[in-house]
Amino acid sequence: MDTKTIILGTAGHIDHGKTALVKALTGIDTDRLKEEKERGITIELGFASLSLPSGRQVGVIDVPGHERFVKNMVAGAMGMDLVVLVVAADEGIMPQTTEHLEICRLLGVKKGLVVLTKKDLVEKEWLEMVTEDVSNFVSGTFLEDAPVLAVSSVTGDGLDELLRILDEMVSEVVPKAPVGPYRLPVDRVFTIKGFGTVVTGTSISGQIRLGDEVSIYPKGMTARIRGIQIHGKEAQEAHPGMRTALNLQGIDTEDVSRGDVVATPGSLHASYLVDLNFLYLAGAGRPLRHRSPVRFHVGTAEVIGRVLLQGDELVPGSEAYIQIMLKEPVAVLSGDHYVIRSYSPIRTIGGGRILHPVPRRRKRTRPALWTELDILAKGGPADIIGYHLERAGVRGLSRSELAMRSSIYGKRLARELEPLLSSRKIICSEGEGQRLVHGKVCEALKEQALDILRTFHNDNPLVQGLSKEELRSRLFPIAGVTGPAFQSPNHQITKSPNQRLFQMLLSDLVKSGKVAQEKDLVRLSTHHVTLGDEEKELRSKLELIFKQAGFQPPFREDALGRVEGHEKAADKIFDLMVREGILMRLKDDLYYHHSALDKIKDMVIRFIKEHGELSINEFRDLAGGLSRKYMIPLLEYLDNQRVTIRIGDKRKLRGGNVEC
Repeated sequence: MDTKTIILGTAGHIDHGKTALVKALTGIDTDRLKEEKERGITIELGFASLSLPSGRQVGVIDVPGHERFVKNMVAGAMGMDLVVLVVAADEGIMPQTTEHLEICRLLGVKKGLVVLTKKDLVEKEWLEMVTEDVSNFVSGTFLEDAPVLAVSSVTGDGLDELLRILDEMVSEVVPKAPVGPYRLPVDRVFTIKGFGTVVTGTSISGQIRLGDEVSIYPKGMTARIRGIQIHGKEAQEAHPGMRTALNLQGIDTEDVSRGDVVATPGSLHASYLVDLNFLYLAGAGRPLRHRSPVRFHVGTAEVIGRVLLQGDELVPGSEAYIQIMLKEPVAVLSGDHYVIRSYSPIRTIGGGRILHPVPRRRKRTRPALWTELDILAKGGPADIIGYHLERAGVRGLSRSELAMRSSIYGKRLARELEPLLSSRKIICSEGEGQRLVHGKVCEALKEQALDILRTFHNDNPLVQGLSKEELRSRLFPIAGVTGPAFQSPNHQITKSPNQRLFQMLLSDLVKSGKVAQEKDLVRLSTHHVTLGDEEKELRSKLELIFKQAGFQPPFREDALGRVEGHEKAADKIFDLMVREGILMRLKDDLYYHHSALDKIKDMVIRFIKEHGELSINEFRDLAGGLSRKYMIPLLEYLDNQRVTIRIGDKRKLRGGNVEC
């Protein structure tokens, strides 16, 4: 076990001896600011390294106890593995003792102990009474069965026993695994001459190495890691739980501030809206009303926001799903703990876990939007994955986007996806920029495609089918979704994810026998063009017109005009004849009956075989004196059909392999 990744934090009321206790244990005075020295109170977070009897090294965070600086205490508690709740023996439980314990509970601290300081200032009977009071105070909390020790930072009495117990507790702490993106909530920013911008904080997830690129959230700016220090010592990498200083290259101190998060590029998204599982503390005093202004604390950030409730209010002691609408964006992940403090007067009123880091607005008039949060709060990994993909709709999510929303990463995400993909509950579009799409979304798209084709066939019974591109554009009509291409990670332009998804859906429909695809046309497999007696008569009339016209057919509009009174129906019959190959388009509105083209082709082949070549004048005479408006399209048609090849003003047979 890498014991250097363990963080021990203090908590407790102002002037109860937290800083003195840390100095007695470590030899380090964590009051580093001039103002702190003059006022005798801790304002900012203090840091020290503690050597335990076993040789284990742990980082120590000393938090301020004054009520005005509870926001700094919240920032320190975020990274704690163990907490030492400090209570002065001569005063006992005080307001910030209660608030700090509540904050630790809300932030997910699970283990710690209670230390009664200033043992040297009280009588034995008083100490016994305070010890009993403290035991009753922590009853029902995560410190219920924790050790309660009395010490004196002045005389050193009890410190050896405290170190022994801390050593035992630290040995039982399981270090945080370096999974997910690297994240460091920034609590200090400063400049070192010759080095540049330095940020400090406690690494809470992932890992970072010297030279790696990072992003500063929520701003989204990028920088490179020029140097790393862990507990004041140079290091090559940082892991979760480590007290870390990062020297950032390519960014000024004005570009980063306390509350920002240094993280793996592309791993977070800034959002003004966050879904929360919220515990409203019983001691809050009064109901919390919809849209009440509050102070939202997450990581090292404090942001003003408004609470959005499903109902009109929450009573103290209740638990509910809420949204918070923030004045400034935050970059968080699901599962992160947070604390909410009232706007005025300022006090801790609740907290809990983040359920969705980038949600949609949940309207009070739609209860289903709130009850679905049960999945995020209580569901298993597969349920949570399914939820996010179903809500993503046709756009789907990349694996990195899914990981960000679900907080499921790496091999664990791959394990969870494997059975979902194999059972086709989730569909993965192949190729670059692949997207994961929920199976229900795909099935809905298939039904929608079938409905589009049904409607099209009903409206156009004489049309064989709908073009593939037209079907795709009707299926994905939203701007930005149907774009023809997108930039892949290696900067190559490739098909959009929805083009690939459409092709997958179409292939499934064809394989199922529900849809038939003929070249670029798509139709229901049950659809066949059937002509009535009147329509058959129209087709016969049109075909006769073109047959009799031979090499000089009428243009389309002229032909349709010869069936006066039936132009609209004739227009559809005309298109049908083109699709069936009865009529063939050569240019613009010039169409020929297929038999005329076969005849002219046969005549040209025979002529060239006999004479070796064909001139324009010879072609005109061969075809019965055609004008150029017919000759040129016919000659170009023969060239395009690879029957002839033009050499100067002459035509010869192409390749000599055309038979009569």
